[in-house]
Amino acid sequence: MNEPADEPLALRALAALAQAQRLRAFRSLVAAGPGGLTPGLLATRLGLAPSALSFHLKELAGSGLVTCEPRGRHLVYRADYGRMNQLLAYLMQHCCQSPACEPDHPGSCRTC
Repeated sequence: MNEPADEPLALRALAALAQAQRLRAFRSLVAAGPGGLTPGLLATRLGLAPSALSFHLKELAGSGLVTCEPRGRHLVYRADYGRMNQLLAYLMQHCCQSPACEPDHPGSCRTC
């Protein structure tokens, strides 16, 4: 069976999101929009210790789902919407190929 070339990227992104604090951080960055958030503001919003958040942001950045840009004395983290859309497209193309996945079929994707 041939694996899609982008499967390793999808696996890294899904693994990064498979932890509650990272998923919450990513959702906050998506909601923040293109302006992004500093780690201090994000830690406050999520109620996390800065050291714990730093670990989670490193994992998200390593997966390609977020970017980090220095701005003065601060860092600004942003969701990478292009990468997020690539992951969603990958999942739709490779994981949801049955008629049950069509919008007119309520419920979850299933092949039987």
